[in-house]
Formats: sequence, C-alpha cells, structure tokens
Amino acid sequence: MVDRNVLGGSLEPCGTDPVTGFYRDGCCTTGPEDLGSHTICAVVTAEFLEHQRSIGNDLGTPAPHYGFPGLVPGDRWCVTAANWLRSHYDGMAAFVVLASTHERALEIVPLEILREHAVDVPLGPGDL
Repeated sequence: MVDRNVLGGSLEPCGTDPVTGFYRDGCCTTGPEDLGSHTICAVVTAEFLEHQRSIGNDLGTPAPHYGFPGLVPGDRWCVTAANWLRSHYDGMAAFVVLASTHERALEIVPLEILREHAVDVPLGPGDL
C-alpha cells in the first residue's frame, strides 16, 4: 500500500537533515504505533518553535538519547497534527509542505487550514 499525501498523490519525503518522521525514515509516514499522528510536514519558524516549547513540546533542545538534534528555523519536521492545529489557532503555525503531509492529518486538520500555510503549491492555475 502506498502512503498518500493530503493532495491525493504519493507521499513525498519531508526531511533528511535532520532525519524526520515517526519512523525516522525522512517521511511523515504513520502507523498504529504513532499515537501522536506525526503527519504534518512543517517548515519550522522561530515563532512556531517558541509556541511548541510554551505548550510543553520543546523541539529546539537537542535530546541525544533519542537521537534528536533539536530544530532551528527552516528545518523540515513531521509534527503532530494536534500540536500543529493548536499553533494555528494560536496564530503561530509553521509552514506546511502539502506533498509531504500524510493524508491521515486530515482526520485532525481540515485541508483548507493546511492550504493557508502551504509553501509548495501554486495559488491557482495562472501561477504554474
């Protein structure tokens, strides 16, 4: 079975520097073990990282015992759909790479909201 993105296509890699994904395969693939739904490929900003830290999800501090280097603005990372949605409602959402965001994210975040923060799709056919 092929993992699909929120646009209905094949799920594209999210990031390899640092290597992201619940399974640390560079993709926002998910499965039954991924209780947090790490399905949104985010391009993190300083504001997003600070917001995540403020809600108890410190993505900026390295955790070597988990093989986590800590993120800096511009990194691409598979974040949990619920925490990303919370950041959206708080006005601190990170950018989203739709082609690399797993379709299961749509169980938590509507596509319209993801599109508001998309960095990988044209606005319309005239922008192609």
